[in-house]
Amino acid sequence: MARLTLDSYDPVQDDEPRQAQGDDAQRVQLDDPSLLAGVPDEFQRLWTPHRMVYIQQGQQAPHAGECPFCVAPSLSDEQSLIVHRGVHAYALLNLFPYNSGHLLVCPYRHVSLYDEATPEETDEIATITQTAMRVIRSVSRNDGFNIGMNQGEIAGAGIASHLHQHVVPRWRADANFLPIIAKTKALPQLLGEVRQAIADAWPA
Repeated sequence: MARLTLDSYDPVQDDEPRQAQGDDAQRVQLDDPSLLAGVPDEFQRLWTPHRMVYIQQGQQAPHAGECPFCVAPSLSDEQSLIVHRGVHAYALLNLFPYNSGHLLVCPYRHVSLYDEATPEETDEIATITQTAMRVIRSVSRNDGFNIGMNQGEIAGAGIASHLHQHVVPRWRADANFLPIIAKTKALPQLLGEVRQAIADAWPA
């Protein structure tokens, strides 16, 4: 059986693991991963369990009558990840965020294109977007934003049938090889925690 034997491990004093000596040496079996845990390193861990829904199922197009942006306002803020409810529009967290704090601003009315929105809807979408920027900046200390709308499936809209504007906070060096090579984003906070922080900071 292949074995890795370690006499001791000292991350400060030892440049390399010492060779084991005698029968008293600690032995770690390579074929038992549970015995390899516990050796300290310099990495930080970013836990992203909510991404498993996307990894396992992908982003599914809604069936008729099941538009998530129409259903969300009928649920509680915690269930729907809503951070603010206005008169004509509301803001909620993206279930599959690019970065922590990635918000979507939507009209309540089921309309697909920006030029189909009423003046009242476009005014409130703009106002909510400005407030979202101020709130996210105060909560997250980000360096910038990506803001925009994808109009139609051909333009990249995930839910093309219901108008929504993205508000994505950006930090310097917030992208690495993961989204480029693995099409995956590592996010440091759970969605519920982000929703609560933004909702608490939203002006009354």
